Formats: sequence, structure tokens, C-alpha cells
Amino acid sequence: MGPPPAAAWVIVPGEPRCGGGDWAVGVWWPWFRSAVRAALAILVVMVLVAITLNPRRADFAWFLQLRRPPWLTFEPLIPLIWLLIYGCFFVSAWLVWTASGRWDLMAGYLLLLVLVQSYTLVICRSRRLASGTAVGFIGWVWGIALTIAVARVSEVGWLLLVPYLLWSPVGTFVTWQMQRLNR
Repeated sequence: MGPPPAAAWVIVPGEPRCGGGDWAVGVWWPWFRSAVRAALAILVVMVLVAITLNPRRADFAWFLQLRRPPWLTFEPLIPLIWLLIYGCFFVSAWLVWTASGRWDLMAGYLLLLVLVQSYTLVICRSRRLASGTAVGFIGWVWGIALTIAVARVSEVGWLLLVPYLLWSPVGTFVTWQMQRLNR
């Protein structure tokens, strides 16, 4: 559900007004409140998944001591790259929800988020890099499927999933290289 057409903007007595103008009342104001609620709900779910699927310090310490390929000079940038990708997930999910209100697509975003976030957790808990490679590949395939589904609903929404589709194979390749170095 997008913003209403101009003809649908009516002044409703007692409705709050934004910026003192009458343009934001009637149908527009409830849409705006709904969009803000959706954004907050998506953000809360993302934060809860990230907190829940974070590895323990001891497990992550094991992961940090593993050898990395010598060409991996951009490792300090990886957290920033993932922060950007998560931001793209957030905006994409919000755009898709406000455009369609489809719960099946939101479930698709949730599954993608769980797969992405569980990558490091699975590696750290199993202490097997091959497990992370598999989770990374599954997440990438699911990301492609979700992108195709989202493309039918929101052009910008699917474009915001492209950074993940480009970065995920890099992470999977790095993990595969780390397997060879840490046998």
C-alpha cells in the first residue's frame, strides 16, 4: 500500500497534522504511521536475530585465530561491508512491506537473515569451516530466489539485495580458502 492519490487527501477533524499543513492528514497520516511501525518491527526483528545468533566469545576467539589467505588485506572493512548489507536488507524489506504487505516475502527476508547471521555461528560452534561454506552457499541461493520474488513487487527493493548477492560469494570463497590453510 503506497501513499494515497492527491484526491484522497481530506481533512479529518481531530487528526494530527504534520508541519502545520493539511496535506498529511486523512489517508496519508495512517499510512505514515503504519510505515513507521513496519520499519520499527523490521529493525527489532533484525536486531533480535543478530543478538540471538551471535557466537559466544570463546567460540569467536577460535575463529579469529584461524589463518587467513595473504591476499585478504581488506578484512578490517568486512564489518562495515556487512553493516551496509544489513542496511540494504532493512530498507529493501521495508519497501517491499509498504508496497505489498506480503507476509510470505517477510518470511523470506527472515530466512535470509537467519542464514546470513548463522554463518559465523555454525562455523564457531561446529569448528568446521566447511559448515560455514555450505551455509554461505545456501544463503546465496536463497538470496537469488528472494531477489527474483522481490523484483515483482519493488524495483528498488530487489536492487538493494544485489550487494548481498555480490558479497556473499566473496565470503564463501574466503571461507573455502581458509579451509585449505587450516587443515
